[in-house]
Amino acid sequence: MMDLRSFSNLWFWIALAVMWSSASHWVLGVPYDMVARAARHQGEAEADLERVAYSFVARRLYVAEVAGTWLVVLSSFVLTSLLVLGWGYDIEIAQALSLLGTPMTLVWVISQRAAQRIAREEQRGATLRRTLSRLRIWIQVIGMVSIFVTSVWGIYTNLVRHLDNNSFKAEAVELLQPTQK
Repeated sequence: MMDLRSFSNLWFWIALAVMWSSASHWVLGVPYDMVARAARHQGEAEADLERVAYSFVARRLYVAEVAGTWLVVLSSFVLTSLLVLGWGYDIEIAQALSLLGTPMTLVWVISQRAAQRIAREEQRGATLRRTLSRLRIWIQVIGMVSIFVTSVWGIYTNLVRHLDNNSFKAEAVELLQPTQK
């Protein structure tokens, strides 16, 4: 049988770390080392950054235009369901998934706004790098807050909810009783 206690599962914490590491490295689909290389070398590196950034910006804006309403409806339904199941019905896996999904939805929203700004202002060069760098900082801030909140809730869940007091009582009784020979 599958154990749904997410906060005591190592794979949940690995997934959390990988998710936020990837989110802060791939800003709008652009690897951040490409932004840093464009700042150092400019020229061809900057042209590469602009090509990659504009291809991902165009793709993101196209998806939002074609299926944006459905994405908002579906993600709202899923997140609301997870929040109700997690905290209303006290289902731990739903709590864990909502602690992953809710901040990533916020990241999606600020990334969408950054993509719209890049396309609207036709940003190039230093302005594009600055927008991508600021977006990365905000993603990292959201990630740090999310990891902190998830860690606190996970510790609370593991210590308070899953603490089996009977096992500690049995050990304490054995320690207090005199040994018989």
